[in-house]
Amino acid sequence: MPIDVFLAITTALSVATSIPSPTMAQQGADAPSAISADFPFESRYVEVLGSRMHYIDEGEGEPILFLHGNPTSSYLWRNIIPFVTDDYRAIAVDLIGMGKSDKPDLAYTYQDHKRYVDAFIAALDLRNVTLVIHDWGSVLGFDYAMEHDDNVVGIAFMEAIIPPSFPRGEPMGGPLGRYRTDAGEDLILEQNQFVEQILPGSVVRGLTDEEMEYYRGPYPTPESRVPTLQWPRELPAGGEPARNVEVVNRIGGWMRETDIPMLFFWARPGALNNEAFAEAMVERVKNIQTAFVGVGRHFIQEDQPEMIGRTLADWRRRIGGGLRGRLVAQTHRHG
Repeated sequence: MPIDVFLAITTALSVATSIPSPTMAQQGADAPSAISADFPFESRYVEVLGSRMHYIDEGEGEPILFLHGNPTSSYLWRNIIPFVTDDYRAIAVDLIGMGKSDKPDLAYTYQDHKRYVDAFIAALDLRNVTLVIHDWGSVLGFDYAMEHDDNVVGIAFMEAIIPPSFPRGEPMGGPLGRYRTDAGEDLILEQNQFVEQILPGSVVRGLTDEEMEYYRGPYPTPESRVPTLQWPRELPAGGEPARNVEVVNRIGGWMRETDIPMLFFWARPGALNNEAFAEAMVERVKNIQTAFVGVGRHFIQEDQPEMIGRTLADWRRRIGGGLRGRLVAQTHRHG
């Protein structure tokens, strides 16, 4: 099963500690009304580095920026965003070449995506940003925070490509290794494997036909799927790509030193991150809380949007805003 790709790279550590686990009634598994296929948001576009990037922009207040990974889009956050728009401005962008954003002639390396995300934040002049990040969006978000820590109020993350899960010391093997070969081009460019198999295989409840149509939309042709092929080729393993090994290692070191408040969401069984990963975060990161959201694999936003949304909104209110938020978090930690 495709989910084994993710489970095989989950780091085995020890049993996690976290804030108290929610009851089943709280988890959202018994609240199907929180899960909808609808995407009832106005599409907006901004020119970034000569291309248009698509985003949604809902609510008012200090901005919360949602960053997705492979092979998703702003659609991934549709059922979480309504929980924060009463008090905050929620912005979810489609990475370049993904979702409804343009598909310029790029290699779609991590560094390409970083240039566009950084320029997107600058184009919207976002200040005092809270980052909510997942998959490759986690690397992009943490990298931005390392370079602009005075502009980041807090970071909430889940299923992240960061230490101790990555970088991997050994070269990519199995299905992930094949993505770096011609066989990978057939699997992803011709068969659209990331959308057709890995995505639905990484959601416990399964995805409806309507939801799958949203996710298929950006990738109707082999040429349009190039970004979804390049992402697994960018995973740092066995020392390659060296540029990404360096980035992810720097993130790991920075997380030990920063005072930015963080919130880590985890699900069971998880995929890239699990219970043991949560314990590692508590040990390594100063201002962090962990939140168990219930059953989920990699795309936990599709299984537990209500738990994620409610916990995110509560955490964001408690850390305050701007410089005040940083001072409150430090006072709490040293209290």
